[in-house]
Amino acid sequence: MNKDDRHLQILNQLEENEKVWVMDLAQTLGVTPETIRRDLAELEMNERLTRIHGGAVPFIQTHREMTFEKKMSLHIEEKKRIAKRAAELIQHGDTIAVDVGTTTVHLADMLDDVQGLTVVTNSLSAASRFNYAIEEQRITGQVIMLPGITNPYQASVRGTYTVEFLKRFSFNRAFISCGGVNNSSIYDFDMDESLVSESMIHCSQESILLTDASKLDTKSLFEIGPIRNISKVLCDEEKPAHWYENGYEWMTVK
Repeated sequence: MNKDDRHLQILNQLEENEKVWVMDLAQTLGVTPETIRRDLAELEMNERLTRIHGGAVPFIQTHREMTFEKKMSLHIEEKKRIAKRAAELIQHGDTIAVDVGTTTVHLADMLDDVQGLTVVTNSLSAASRFNYAIEEQRITGQVIMLPGITNPYQASVRGTYTVEFLKRFSFNRAFISCGGVNNSSIYDFDMDESLVSESMIHCSQESILLTDASKLDTKSLFEIGPIRNISKVLCDEEKPAHWYENGYEWMTVK
């Protein structure tokens, strides 16, 4: 039985019984408990169920943000395509801001032959990847890690010091992620990180929102700001037909 068939069987049993157990599933499907645990983890990331100790129950909607590592595995090909298109907007000598996100984190991997780049970020993962790009001599420049308090669940830095330090900069471009976006506003799950993204937008000549289609017409807990403050939106789908013109450029990435 392949993975897709197992997932279907797990969801069918969950619909019938309202609860499933790892050991029972392993025996029924003829695989190891470790395989079932991986299946349940993937189904949870896709919001098909919610794991509990020893098993799973139907999906429970919450406002809690998934950890950075869990988010990294979702819509990965779409995110990489969007990041590649965004990287084409970066020019020699730019000073850019990069916030915390599982799309913006791929920017450094897509850069080649960019000279004199200054990167300012509150993303520990993005900082590491930009440093690696410098080591590989795909880019030259420097990486400035913003000060603040670390959030180990999102591999980020945030807080009052982070926002205050940002005010010292003037960026050519800011690359912004989101937890949700609609025709009026951009949202994030974390209040402190939303303030960092908002500050990056205000300190930039051009602000570029990177979002996959799963975030369109959704809200999360905190508002980063109105979408009219964004210069460009890069997305893997066309702009929704019911969204009215709001001053930004929509760039569809296929």
